[in-house]
Formats: sequence, structure tokens, C-alpha cells
Amino acid sequence: MEMKLTPDAVDFIDDAYLDGLVANTKEDAVKVRDIIAKSMQKEPLSVVETAALLAATSPDLLEEIFNAARQLKRDVYGNRIVLFAPLYIGNHCINDCSYCGFRRSLRTAVRRTLSDTELVREVQALENEGHKRLILVYGEHPSYTPEFLAHTTKIVYDTKIGNGEIRRVNINAAPLSIEGFRTVKDAGIGTYQIFQETYNKEAYAKYHPAGTHKGDYMWRLNGMDRAFLGGCDDVGLGALFGLYDWRFEVLGLVTHAVYLKQKFGVGPHTISFPRIKSAHGLNFDLPYQTRDSEFKRLVAILRLAVPYTGLIMTARESAEIRNEVIEFGVSQIDAGTRLEIGSYQEDRGKKQELKREQFKIGDERQLDEVIRWLVGRDFVPSFCTSCYRLGRTGEHFMEYAIPGFIQRFCSPNAVLTLSEYLEDYASPETKQAGYEQIERELAKMTNPAEKMKLIDRLGQIRQGRRDLYF
Repeated sequence: MEMKLTPDAVDFIDDAYLDGLVANTKEDAVKVRDIIAKSMQKEPLSVVETAALLAATSPDLLEEIFNAARQLKRDVYGNRIVLFAPLYIGNHCINDCSYCGFRRSLRTAVRRTLSDTELVREVQALENEGHKRLILVYGEHPSYTPEFLAHTTKIVYDTKIGNGEIRRVNINAAPLSIEGFRTVKDAGIGTYQIFQETYNKEAYAKYHPAGTHKGDYMWRLNGMDRAFLGGCDDVGLGALFGLYDWRFEVLGLVTHAVYLKQKFGVGPHTISFPRIKSAHGLNFDLPYQTRDSEFKRLVAILRLAVPYTGLIMTARESAEIRNEVIEFGVSQIDAGTRLEIGSYQEDRGKKQELKREQFKIGDERQLDEVIRWLVGRDFVPSFCTSCYRLGRTGEHFMEYAIPGFIQRFCSPNAVLTLSEYLEDYASPETKQAGYEQIERELAKMTNPAEKMKLIDRLGQIRQGRRDLYF
């Protein structure tokens, strides 16, 4: 594949400027409170405003930031948490990222690409757990062409067992050409996710050797431009926290979001913020490890800075950290996660094997346990995919999400998908807890007509109907 940038490609990340904001922005309580007030109106923040929030360290100001993030998330998305699972298709890779268990030079890593038959079995295993949304993950390798990505996507959509089906396939793979993005978009994918890893160019060069595809900073940075031009209007940004100063990475993500919205009228559909975790063969110093207290701050600040964007907290984090941080702006998490290729159809009690996976999972709970935990925290676990199937994507999604109207659709649809799970897959304990949560949600509804419509559809689900949504 020819690595050709778009004609108007621009390096919109000014390292010196962002480093300067981190170093020179001082805590200003009045300014911080003004910025919080702006964010609570669901207005995206500028990079300078985000830097002001990052500079806040006083306990009282931090508490105000956390409280605002908690409230803003509920105002925009309600109390739903979207659930998905990652499905690794293949880990052959031509890159040599020093932090990755799949890097090219790591000869002891177990390499594998799922066959079509193995992929069907993996999807069936996930459907039997109750999953409806997947993100397919690929190494960067000549075998993983846009046509291969499209082929595997179609297999996933076509695989159904019982009441199980995958309704939303997202992609985490290497940046493509414009034509490549068109190919995968035509397969019906949802969000195409590309992590910049680190926005700092010096750190990027340190961890991504020159001469590899991943070593080309601008090819990766320009990837989202090509995605939009190829018809992918839902894109996901991400940074791997621990490669450089966490505050710089937050500013890099916000800069990228602002750039996309200014150029294409659409910001990122999701932002991910995983931290580096143990991996097979990982053995080097990480001077920028992000502490738990900093992780909590970055999640809350991202919520305030980009209010319309889904924030994804992955199972890299422990159950304890996820329990602490989830209320400060997170809207999506993975659950029942297995990273070893082909492992969903294997014994669930099997221990992790780092040489077969990209990194160590922190939260190993199964999907049923995660759902019971969420309803115990007054969240509504959601498998909803209605927006994508009704065309509420890209700019149309922004029209709904920015003013907060999206919860008119998301909240009842989350309840319906939760009810499907409770009827088809839940343990008795989770089923009872889940329906108690649904009753609490119904009690909150103030529009009698909408409430009756939801009650009617819940009744239809109990009678065997599936895939009902608003």
C-alpha cells in the first residue's frame, strides 16, 4: 500500500506550544469555575481552557471538576454504560513498537490469525455470552488488507446463534488509504479507531522505530482525515498513557478533536485513554507512568473538554479502578474480555498467557458479573446500536449529542437491550437485579405516552420479540 497523505495534510500538533501550556499554565480558581460553567452548557472546550483544568490541583477545585464531569455525563448520556468486547483477529505485525507484546522482534510471541471457521466459533461464543457489539482488532501486516478487514466484518455480521447476533462491528487497525477506508466502510463497520499512541513527536520516534509503517508520525496523524474522505464519519481517537506526560496527551487528544470538528464538522465518536500495562517481553523504563490519581483527573477533564464524545475505559484497568473512575465521564467499557486469539471459545477459567496476548488484562470479570456490578451502581448496561442503524452517525450524531437530546433515544433503548440480555443470558441473580434497575428507570420517566411505549416493548421482549428500538 502506498502511504500517500491527503493533499492538504497538516501537522496540527505543535509540541512546543502544548509543552508550554503544560509548563506555564497556573491554577486559577476563577477561570476553572468559568470553564466548568461553559462545559456544563455542553460546549466543547478549547485547548487553552483544557490546560487550565489540567493546572488545577487544589482538592476543592478537583472535587468541582469531578462533580461537574459526573453531572455532565448524566446530562448528555444519562446513566447508561455501553458494553462491548474486543475480538482479536490476528497478531502478525510488521511494526516494532517497544511497548507491545505483538512487536515484530519479539520472537517468543505466539502468532496466529483466525481462519474463517475459527472466527465463526469465536463470534458464536461471544453471542452465547450475550454480546451485541464487538471491536475487531488486527496487527499491521500485509495480510490484513482492507479487503480482509471487510471480509471478516461480514463474517461477524452473518454469524448468528439462537437469539444472538452482532449488531455493531467497530474496527481497531492500521491507518488505511482513502480507498481502503471506503472498502471497510462498505462492509458496514461502525467506528474506525486509530490510536496515535503518543502525540509527542520525540516520544513517538523513541517507541516506534524509523523504517516501519508505525514509525511515520504523519501517516498516522493524517489517518482520520483519510477516514473521513473515505466515508467513515465515526472515528475513534486514542492515546496510550505512559509514553509521555499525561497532560500533554490530553491536550493532544483535544487538539485532534478540535481539528476534526473544524475541518469536517464532526469530532471523534469516541476517545480511549488506556494506560500501559504488563506485556510479554516488556522490559524498559517508563518515566511517565500515569498514576491512579492522574488517571481519574484525565478522565474527568476529557469529559468536560469533549462533552459529545464517548469515553472508553478498557479492561486494562483493574475492577477496583474501574469502579472508582467510571462515574467521572466514562460511557463505554469492555466486559468479559479475552485477548488471546481464539480464546473466547476456550475454558473461561484458564489463566492469561502473556505470550499469546498484547498486554495483561486488569479486569477479568465475565460479562454477567460486570452487568450485575453496573446495575448495583445505578447504571443501565446498554448494547444499543440503534443510532448507527438509523443513520444517527457522524454529523447527525453530533446534532443530537451536543445538546444532550441523545438520551431521549439512548435511555429507553438501553433498557430494551438490557431486557434482552436478562431474558436470554443472565444468571438468576443478575436477572433479578437487572429488572429492579429497569423498574427504577421506568419510575423516572415523566412522559406517560413514552413510558407506555417502553412498557409495551418490554412486554414484547418477554414474549420472545427481539431487536426492538426507538
